Amino acid sequence: MPTPHGYSDETRLLPIRMYVEGSSYSSIGRVLKVNPQSVANWVSAYTAKLPKAPLPEKVKKAELDELYTFLGKKKTKSTS
Repeated sequence: MPTPHGYSDETRLLPIRMYVEGSSYSSIGRVLKVNPQSVANWVSAYTAKLPKAPLPEKVKKAELDELYTFLGKKKTKSTS
């Protein structure tokens, strides 16, 4: 429940943790009885404060997906 000065920091942190665990804004809103747009705003405000992820200057190692190998060696042809 909101206080006259808005939601507490504890109340705002729980939806962020739930979002990181994979819950949608809508489901978080239903469970916590808050507006899903409030949840989206809290997540956006929190992520805006995070430092930028460092990017490597040079790629040292690259990995390829196995799907390419499977499709390239498939024994039967597609009918489409």
